This record gives sequence, C-alpha cells and structure tokens, in this order.
Amino acid sequence: MYKILIADEISQAGLQILKNHPEFEVVEKTKITSEELKEEIKNYNALVVRSRTKVTEEIINNAGNLKLIVRGGVGIDNIDKSAAERKGIAVKNTPKASSISVAELAFGMMLSGVRRLVDATLSMKEGKWEKKKFEGFELAGKTLGILGYGNIGRSLAERAIAFCMNVLVYDPYVKEINIKGVTLTDLNTLLTSSDIISIHCPKTNETCNLINKETLAKMKDGVGIVNCARGGIVDEAALYEGLNSGKISFVGLDVYEKEPPAPDNPLFKCERVILTPHIGAQTFEGQERVSVEVANVIKEFFLGKE
Repeated sequence: MYKILIADEISQAGLQILKNHPEFEVVEKTKITSEELKEEIKNYNALVVRSRTKVTEEIINNAGNLKLIVRGGVGIDNIDKSAAERKGIAVKNTPKASSISVAELAFGMMLSGVRRLVDATLSMKEGKWEKKKFEGFELAGKTLGILGYGNIGRSLAERAIAFCMNVLVYDPYVKEINIKGVTLTDLNTLLTSSDIISIHCPKTNETCNLINKETLAKMKDGVGIVNCARGGIVDEAALYEGLNSGKISFVGLDVYEKEPPAPDNPLFKCERVILTPHIGAQTFEGQERVSVEVANVIKEFFLGKE
C-alpha cells in the first residue's frame, strides 16, 4: 500500500479517485506546518502540495520513503527540485489543469483595465457619476504581447484573437506558431510594439525583474501590464513609478513580490490598478481539473497506465 499525504487542500473529485483504489492510503493534513511536515514526511510515499506548502531541502532530506511530490498547479517553484533529484524523488505538476482559469483572469484584467471598471465601480459606490472621467478604449485592433507561450499563454492568445487583437509572443523555447494572428517575435519587438503585455512565463534567473525601469522605458506610452504568472517577474516599484508618470495606463496583478503583500504597498492606493489575491486557478472547474490531474499523476506513477 502507498501512503499519500495531502498537505494542501484539493477538490474532493481527485481525492475520491485515490480513495477508491485499495492500493492507496490517503491522509489529509491541510493545515500542516513546515516543522510538522519535516517529521510527518517520514511516513509517506507521495506528497501533494499546492502553493501554500514550501517543500524545502530540509523536509526532503527527512523523507525516508518518499518517491513522488506532486504540485497541484502550474509551477514547482515552492519545491526544492534539486534536493528531490538528489534523493531520487520525482517532482511533477499539473500544467494544463488551470490554464483556462488563469487565461480568463488575465483577459478579465485586460477588459477591466481598458474600461477602468474597478475605479468606475468604486466611484459609483461613493455616490459619484463621473462619466467623462472613465472614457476607455477598445481591445479590438490593439496589440497584445504575451511573455511565455505555454498552456496559459496559448489560451490567452486564442481569446485575444477572438476579440480581434493582434498577438505577439516571446518565448525562447518556442520555435514556431501556426495560429493566424499570432506572431512569434523577439523580446525587444514585443516590448516596443505591444499596447498590453501579459506575463505567462516561469520565474527564473532570466525572468526575475524582467519588467523593470529599463524595459518599461522601451514600451509604448500608455501600455497596460498584466501579471498572473509569478511575483518577482515584475518590479513593483517600477510599476508604481510608471503609473504616476503616465507611462502605464493600467496594471493587473494576481501575484506579488511578497505574498501576501504588505498592507502599505503603494500600488494599493493607485487608481488604474486591478489587484487579486493569487486567484488565477481559483475556479470551480479549474480546481476540479487540478485535483483529478493530481490523482491521475499519482495513479500512473505507482500503478502504471490503466
């Protein structure tokens, strides 16, 4: 029998798949702390986490029988993959499960940004009627630059094409794109030609602070910036400066340099800023797909393909 520790909450759909298999013993400890996990991990063959739990080298080194770590979500930056590899522990994620949910959030931020829906709503709730103040612009005919063309980037591109946008993509790992209206280009061309830039790449040494004061200077005046990928890819101080100077027309953030961000983060006081608490995958459909994919990854790893 394989013991599986669920350290972060996942939908019951996937849990039930695992529980239906007599080969698996499923233990849910979704409030477990890092210190507790360091001791608890000794007893398990598989570990399931989302974004809350950080699987450190210390935790991994304490794992006597662990064979598999599954991250329910796109990235694995909360797992010390190098430490896991040294111990022969496989690390897997569920990259496709939440791609539609995240892409729709990014697109929603774009729509909200160009029409200033958040600021207009707050104005109305204050009893104001500021019709002229909230004149916006259309997405149709504008150029969307997508940094990163994985599952989420592709999903966003499809939605942008449906809104009659032109789409530029920069991804050094993609060699060819065969979708009408989507053009693979270099980073400098994307930065200088895009009306809106949406970020969908992992956080690496190469992408850390990719959007900064220098790269912002290359962009069109009035550019919109959306980040639903990872905090730290965008320099928040540079965003604040760009908003105040008028270089940036709007910002949409679902992720932050520090999570949760400090209450005195200056972006919280800015107009033309849309903020959400890392909810990209937080849809009913997305959560269910993540859970089912987690279960399938575990089943295939230990039992093989059925």
